[in-house]
Amino acid sequence: MRQDYRHWQRIPTRWHDNDVYGHVNNVVHYAWMDTLINTWLITEGGLDIHRGPAIGLCVESHCNYRASVAFPEAVDAGLRIGHLGRSSVRWEVGFYPEGRDDVVAEGHFVHVFTDRDTRKPVEVPAGLRAAMEGLVVA
Repeated sequence: MRQDYRHWQRIPTRWHDNDVYGHVNNVVHYAWMDTLINTWLITEGGLDIHRGPAIGLCVESHCNYRASVAFPEAVDAGLRIGHLGRSSVRWEVGFYPEGRDDVVAEGHFVHVFTDRDTRKPVEVPAGLRAAMEGLVVA
């Protein structure tokens, strides 16, 4: 439900997002997840994607499709955290038609934070963890 998400971002659909069946293709939903999460990580979490010592690697993603959306509609993308571990985070997302309460798709995306060079798991950086705590839902 909309009220369960802690952060929102509007994402416009693009002409080439539609497939031959006249709706946004399923692969686009995964790009939306990536866009939503990484925008939040950079702008709200302060993650330095170019020079920071830790990076988040996607180890799992999933999406359930509930309804169609098509260009030129926009979606309201909701973000929350279902689990915040020592080195991992499970992001949960919901996509809703702009201004409506019926869900288009719901999914999750798991990041494991690793050392940029060695790719070995590391703790979620302290500043980022503090920002993430505001998105955690029980």
